[in-house]
Amino acid sequence: MADEYVATPVVSDPNLAASGDDVTDEMKLLENAVQELPANAVKELITHEVCVRCIFRLFNIHEGIHALVSPTILYSIIEKATKLEAVTTKCSQMPEGKSNICSICLGVMQFSYRDQREMLVEKDHAADFAMMIAESVKEKYHEITSFTLEVSLPTLIIENESVILSYMKKKYASEVWFQEKSSFEHIISVKDALKLSITNSLEVSLGVKSSVSDFRIRLTYEHEDDTSAENKMGKNQCNKRIKSGMYGNGFVKCTNATVQSGDVSDSNFQLKKVGMPCHMALTFSQAPVYIGGRYLKLSRNVSQTRWIIDDERKGEASVEELIGENILPMCNGDGYKFHAAGREDIDVRMLGSGRPFLIEIQNARHLPSQESIKEMEKKINGLQSNLVRVKHLKILGTQGWSLMREGEAEKQKQYAALVWISRSINEDDLETLSSLKDLKVLQRTPIRVLHRRSPLDREKIIHWMNIEKIAGSSQYFLLHLCTQAGTYIKEFVHGDLGRTHPSIGSLLGCRAEILQLDVTDVKMDILNE
Repeated sequence: MADEYVATPVVSDPNLAASGDDVTDEMKLLENAVQELPANAVKELITHEVCVRCIFRLFNIHEGIHALVSPTILYSIIEKATKLEAVTTKCSQMPEGKSNICSICLGVMQFSYRDQREMLVEKDHAADFAMMIAESVKEKYHEITSFTLEVSLPTLIIENESVILSYMKKKYASEVWFQEKSSFEHIISVKDALKLSITNSLEVSLGVKSSVSDFRIRLTYEHEDDTSAENKMGKNQCNKRIKSGMYGNGFVKCTNATVQSGDVSDSNFQLKKVGMPCHMALTFSQAPVYIGGRYLKLSRNVSQTRWIIDDERKGEASVEELIGENILPMCNGDGYKFHAAGREDIDVRMLGSGRPFLIEIQNARHLPSQESIKEMEKKINGLQSNLVRVKHLKILGTQGWSLMREGEAEKQKQYAALVWISRSINEDDLETLSSLKDLKVLQRTPIRVLHRRSPLDREKIIHWMNIEKIAGSSQYFLLHLCTQAGTYIKEFVHGDLGRTHPSIGSLLGCRAEILQLDVTDVKMDILNE
């Protein structure tokens, strides 16, 4: 016998008056939507500990999913619409008015969960739950422009829902309401229902819109009945059946449910009662913030990155630390990564235009403004050590990183090297070197880096060279040169026992040694200075 449709008008709960006109209008829409709910099917779901919001979800009544009222009021609406007696008494019979944990959503749509301290947290409706999330965000992040909401749920929710739906379809397939309404089809998932419920309230509480965003709010739910090895095996088996559509010809016996295939009598259908809701972990993450610019290294005892060998620091500081440790606190991030367009040895200064670099700030809770960027630059350049300076600091998108990686292999670099040769320099030497343009040099991996670099032969180009004499000295001179990226300059001067050819020594026909080296320019315009 089919359930009868009920068209009795529902009187709004007097408690709704205090919630405002918007809530009252929403309740009227909900009251109209529940008029044709099949009473027996609703009673069946309630008997099996399905929460009121999941009942609305299974019947595609979205007004009930995101209604900003307590479960007691929602149950009363169902009770009046379906003429079911004692539906609301379910709530009043629970300790302190609390509902049983839903056998499908495991408390997710009841806004009930256990926190990291194993404390039970229960919220009446979506607005309260969203407010809790928003307050947690505001405690840690003072500036966000939008957010993306992510939800992770235990597979047990899918398993239990599939079992209940299979049972309901089998039992009520011949009913008129089922055939006319195509019931239990195209149901909104628990994950999407939760997002639908809280997104608007989150937007209001945070004052920003939900969109594809660099800032992510993640709710991760886990249930103790979904984590054992036995349950994982059952989960995998159920997942395969869900994906392949194998629920149509019978009922699936999942880890937390017992349904015998073919027999749909009440005595053979039951779900294990859920004693506790899921654990819920609330986490936030901000996409990395990239701050780029150029740095100058003014010391010959500063490494580019932190250099520790056998617990002993090499050099008095590093460019990475001097820049990163001063930028990180101003962004209130969890950490940072330093990226540079190439590198210089610890005893080589970086002068002139400076070397392009990026600082990647991880999970920044403060997004720097143009003014704070200027403060960062001023702070670093004002360090008493005067080891490192920066310029052209600016916020870059992720494209800054990719452009720097692409441009690194194509860039040109200019150097100034103090060179000594074993004889006096003459005018022919000046002419010999200055006349060479785009000189091809074959460099075998230098002896000094063989312990950490593959033994390869690399062809590099010396674009141009010229010599600057030093007054009062006949064997010392400054060598200015422009080279292809990746050229080993020290080896190009002394030849590295013949591993680099030609070299300054072989070109001048004498022994040559490099005493000091400075990088004077790195030709890369990717930062649009």
